[in-house]
Amino acid sequence: MKLRVSPPVFGGRLHDARTATSIGRWLGVCFLVCFATGLVSHVMQHPPDLLANRLPSRPVRGYRLTQGLHVAFGIGAIPLLLAKLWTVYPRLFEWPAVRSVRHALERLSVAVLVAGAVFEPVSGLLNTVQWYPWPFSFVPVHYAVAWLVAGALVLHLAVKAPEIGAHWHRRSPGTLALPARDGTDRRSLLAAVGAAVGAVTLTTVGQSFTPLKDLILFAPRDPDHGPQSLPVNRTAEAAGVGRIADEEYRLVVDGPRPYALTLDELRGLPQHDVELPIACVEGWSRSAHWTGVRIMDLLQRAGAPPHARVRVVALEQRGGYRVSEMGHAHAHDPLTLLALRLNGEELDPDHGYPARLIAPNRPGALQTKWVGRLEVLS
Repeated sequence: MKLRVSPPVFGGRLHDARTATSIGRWLGVCFLVCFATGLVSHVMQHPPDLLANRLPSRPVRGYRLTQGLHVAFGIGAIPLLLAKLWTVYPRLFEWPAVRSVRHALERLSVAVLVAGAVFEPVSGLLNTVQWYPWPFSFVPVHYAVAWLVAGALVLHLAVKAPEIGAHWHRRSPGTLALPARDGTDRRSLLAAVGAAVGAVTLTTVGQSFTPLKDLILFAPRDPDHGPQSLPVNRTAEAAGVGRIADEEYRLVVDGPRPYALTLDELRGLPQHDVELPIACVEGWSRSAHWTGVRIMDLLQRAGAPPHARVRVVALEQRGGYRVSEMGHAHAHDPLTLLALRLNGEELDPDHGYPARLIAPNRPGALQTKWVGRLEVLS
């Protein structure tokens, strides 16, 4: 007896182009914001040689805004993506699987798009809780897949443009051809999806938009939780630094006129106060009051030229961000400090005691802690 295997049949309503288009518009906005702000973050953290000395230090809270939007829209995209996949998944089981070369290429692009679209928000969400259940480095892979998704999305939109146009509005020809009785249910579905996006946003965005911090339920970080009311990503113990003895500390400034300062000598220099945020790629941010010596004053004493870049070296012996570089805009900005105090108190070891970098419009990972050396670069 010969068995006949039939492909699955999906008879559910709202698996239609109008529903997919409506949700797709929202999802497209989320992906566009995430791509643009992710590109900003990548350039700020890993500037190409052409931009290494041209990154701006203003607006002061620029990185806080862009990275906060990146994570907020990334989390908001998750319920939208689930709804979008529910709407279109019957098409993934169409039979025959391949009808022509063009159809095969279209399905391949869809497979790349779906895989990448799932990977990006899921991996980004896991990054916010600093859990990495994979063998590869998160940052370069997340960045590369973002470009892959962008390319696949552009191709998909080009292929589907006629169908999208036919279902863009309620009065579009394709929409009018659908059963009128589905309109009410479709609006209810879209309202539910919108409510889900609003709920996850309100209960997580407070980690960067602090006026809503009291509504935090699911965000991985409370902006008030940590030593001196400021979160910590990497502790002194994890960095292998511990507490550095005052008498052993030396700040070396290497330039045309190199010199070294003890901690007491640093404390004896003119001190300046600034209000600046720490903003991390995980999406949390918090403004704080910092006191310390201006980097520009330390560089001028070393004879650094006005447009010199600076390499900042931490005392920790390992870690991907133990060394960072600043272009001249950051290095010579009067708000950029070698901070010695936080919120009126001596720095906690987990915040970089005895001295750390704090600069405007700069990723938190590059606000180097436990600074031991400043090197003037041409």
